[in-house]
Amino acid sequence: MTGAPVPADELAGWRQAARIAAGARELGVRLAVPGARRREIAEAIEAFVRERGAEPAFPANLSRNHEAAHYTPDDADEERLNVGDLLKVDVGAHLDGAVADTADTVEVGGGQRHAHLVAAVHEALAAGVRAVRADGPVDDVSRAVAGAIHARGLKPIRDLTGHSIERYVLHAGKAIPNVPGLSSDRFEEGEIVAIEPFATNGEGRIANGPFGHIVRFRRPPPADDAELGRLYGRFRTLPFTGRWVRTPPERAALERGRRLLQTYPVFLERAGGLVAQAEHTVRVGATGAEVLTVAR
Repeated sequence: MTGAPVPADELAGWRQAARIAAGARELGVRLAVPGARRREIAEAIEAFVRERGAEPAFPANLSRNHEAAHYTPDDADEERLNVGDLLKVDVGAHLDGAVADTADTVEVGGGQRHAHLVAAVHEALAAGVRAVRADGPVDDVSRAVAGAIHARGLKPIRDLTGHSIERYVLHAGKAIPNVPGLSSDRFEEGEIVAIEPFATNGEGRIANGPFGHIVRFRRPPPADDAELGRLYGRFRTLPFTGRWVRTPPERAALERGRRLLQTYPVFLERAGGLVAQAEHTVRVGATGAEVLTVAR
């Protein structure tokens, strides 16, 4: 499977979206303190993105402990973080569909009980990024990621992967597994990809949990439904959440369009293990990766 290289004259928008996403990620990490509400952290992250002229590429994911991914709070969520929670802060921003996706993990309260898990994904991310090169095998990244996690005595999550990114398409078809032997793809110079290790002290596989309050359009709505069409024009095929659909006509349209929507369950570590995640969006270069989502 080949990627879609980003033309040179469009790179500025991708880099700016990535800078905004990186800032939103760092804000989320700082806000992850004991007693903080997950809903308020998510809203602050998303407001940060919008205030800088971008839009969230997906709802802020704030999955914790054995939740691996795909949890965003709904309007009624009053749940607060506890000391020792292992919180994944997974955020995205886009400018006219130029998408950046990035994540980090924080132990709430600043303890060291889960330091080995956090270190494992940081080391795996760095190793994976170093393995990226144009025409290089995706499997080189998978091997590097898995090796770094195994070196800590932990397991990579087999059924969660990094991914290629194209305009308005967060998961564009090319998977970057966190274990080797699952991909025969090669990187193409100029394509944008997310390197996304997950480490666990559990089984290393996920199970579907409850609805995570995230949906996306699987296809455009009928032309005669103007309100639903406006929602599709706003989100395209990028994930969104009911927190962003405010007015009664919008909510009614979303209810009418349920058959057009893909819903996202929370991914849970199958054995109840703790999960850590780290992620960068990178551009594949001739001799290596340009990391776009670095903190500045």
